[in-house]
Amino acid sequence: MPSPKAKAPARAGGSPVLGGANGRYEFLSLTKPLSRSSPPPPLLLQRQGSDPTTARLRVSESPTRRRGSGSSTGSASGQAPPEEDGLRLNPSFVRVALSSLLAIDLWMSKRLGVCACEDSSWGSVRPLMKLIEISGHGIPWLAGGVYCLYKSDSAAGQEVMLNLLMGLLLDLLLVGIVKASVRRRRPSHNRMDMFATFSVDRYSFPSGHATRAAMCGRFLLAHLVLAAPLRVLVLLWAALVGLSRVMLGRHNVTDVMFGFWMGYCQYNLVEMLWLSPQTLQGLLGYFA
Repeated sequence: MPSPKAKAPARAGGSPVLGGANGRYEFLSLTKPLSRSSPPPPLLLQRQGSDPTTARLRVSESPTRRRGSGSSTGSASGQAPPEEDGLRLNPSFVRVALSSLLAIDLWMSKRLGVCACEDSSWGSVRPLMKLIEISGHGIPWLAGGVYCLYKSDSAAGQEVMLNLLMGLLLDLLLVGIVKASVRRRRPSHNRMDMFATFSVDRYSFPSGHATRAAMCGRFLLAHLVLAAPLRVLVLLWAALVGLSRVMLGRHNVTDVMFGFWMGYCQYNLVEMLWLSPQTLQGLLGYFA
């Protein structure tokens, strides 16, 4: 018995045959378009060259034709294709230079952080570095300045200690403002076990120890009569305080370098705002 699929019946209108499951057939007229709600037929039994109208429909629905029609429509409307967001092919020289300096800074800081932990390459030197760190902390300097001001008998000594205290308070204020503005995180290899930390101490730029060491070192060299060996020790102490910040992993190299420059400029500000005992008494009498 011949198969029913061998001879597919056709209507007079020449509509193609649509075949479905279980041997059932459905007929679709080419003159009537499909409704949007009706699902597409599961299988279309067509032979090449069977109907030119069906071939034209297949060509009109091809992806190449659709892409061409969309591009031609966009060109006809006069709208340029949107530019894709991405990296710039030719960034500015300043941007490249800053990125390179930042990469070098992070690399050097990690290489010099040899005392960041006890198991580091120079972990045995960590207690000595922490002692140098405490020597540059703000609380010992403020407490020592108040004690020396209280114990000083001469007017010149009181004037010097009074302005040193003013410089220390100014240093805390300016460093706190810059840290809160920049908000650069400390190095990832840092171990947070610092002495008497504050809210802004979680930020890294600039190094408050470096600013304090530069400002106090310059202040001592300018207003105290010191012998040559003591002057060398003051300079060596300031340099070791800055070096300890990088070796302990507290700061990056640029944090310390900027801190030294900022402390050097802070001393100039202290000289501009220099207070004498008479000026202080006049200010206290004015506010009283």
